[in-house]
Amino acid sequence: MLFDTHLHLIYPDRLRYPWLKNLEVLNKPSKYEEYQLLAKRLGISSCFHMEVDVAEEQIIDETNLIEEITHQSKTLLRGVISACRPEYENFPKFLDWANEQSLIKGFRRVLHVVPDEISQTELFRNNVKRLSETKLTFDLCVSSRQLPLTYELVDYCPEVTFVLDHCGVPDIQSNDFHDWAPKILELSKRNNVYCKISGIIAYGNPVFWTLDELRPYFEHAISSFGHDRIVWGSDSPVCNLGGNLETWVAITHILTSDWSKSDRAALFSKNAFHLWDLV
Repeated sequence: MLFDTHLHLIYPDRLRYPWLKNLEVLNKPSKYEEYQLLAKRLGISSCFHMEVDVAEEQIIDETNLIEEITHQSKTLLRGVISACRPEYENFPKFLDWANEQSLIKGFRRVLHVVPDEISQTELFRNNVKRLSETKLTFDLCVSSRQLPLTYELVDYCPEVTFVLDHCGVPDIQSNDFHDWAPKILELSKRNNVYCKISGIIAYGNPVFWTLDELRPYFEHAISSFGHDRIVWGSDSPVCNLGGNLETWVAITHILTSDWSKSDRAALFSKNAFHLWDLV
């Protein structure tokens, strides 16, 4: 069974998503009920909601909405990775609120949509470092070009556990393996970083990508981080840019078909349960 650590739910009737205005294919509702039906058919037994970069003033509202959904019977939702703003002076107050929310398991600040220097400031780093005193993780959502920017942030916060989203977002369509691969290897040398094997079908040619094109990226991320520092995610519905959830699940099974039972279990769910201290 799979633990989906990266599910996006979109409720335009409740929240505002400014970035979706220019992405017509995703600018529509993506509701939990639809996901749950498909997930159960595909062998997904648990999931985390990943923040969807809602309007800044609605960050708390997004978590509250997901909490409402978890009150449904037999929900697959096990937690939330909340949006945050470590570049703000009031982050400590926000962290105090988050520490009281049992549903919140970590944070993400999407960094490829802001100037590079934001994550390099002392304020940003010190605020992320505050997570050292918690069990909360921090997702690194960067473009392949920005991977070197993560080294100093991770080194500055050695007691914080980081999770690299989407294998570092390789530009598979442009065949940038030789530029991306050494950056991934360098980041993997930091033992406080996990790699999320999630939704890379969205980064190939949207129509003509092939399994052989994806395989080197998938395998290099695994070999760099090892089977004990990887978790699986769908990136639904963003994965629809390169196919759909069913396609990504099928590829996951194909590319791990020759793994040992224990290594498959580690990627599929075991590492996620361990990382976020779930039972």
